[in-house]
Amino acid sequence: MKESLKPGLEHTFSMVITKEKTVPLVFPESDIFRQMPEVFATAFMVGFMEWACMEALRPYLEEGECTLGTMINVTHQAATPVGMNVTAQVKCLEVDGKRTLWAIEARDEVEVIGKGTHERFAVNNEKFVSLVTAKGSKA
Repeated sequence: MKESLKPGLEHTFSMVITKEKTVPLVFPESDIFRQMPEVFATAFMVGFMEWACMEALRPYLEEGECTLGTMINVTHQAATPVGMNVTAQVKCLEVDGKRTLWAIEARDEVEVIGKGTHERFAVNNEKFVSLVTAKGSKA
């Protein structure tokens, strides 16, 4: 990771909620999930929050690096229907070598829908893929 990354970096990221990002499609093989209302799923909100942090980090990665989420602690406090825009505002709280810690707040067009913290580590992508491939061959 480039040394120019410092705490205080902020980034805003937005998307429109589609049916594909709703609760019934988290695990479509589950009748329990399929019976739930079509609102932005917590599972997809977490991914959206991670994505916002990844986009914020993108300019600070060295050639061949990627980042991995290692911790997330967030609330999901309001439902968002299909068609609404959601925005994540992320702020880098800490930079410790390859580790970063982020504050996140997500809002839809009406209110805060979730907030919390997220930790990411920068790793060599090729090395990470090799480790995962080796693990998979042991199964």
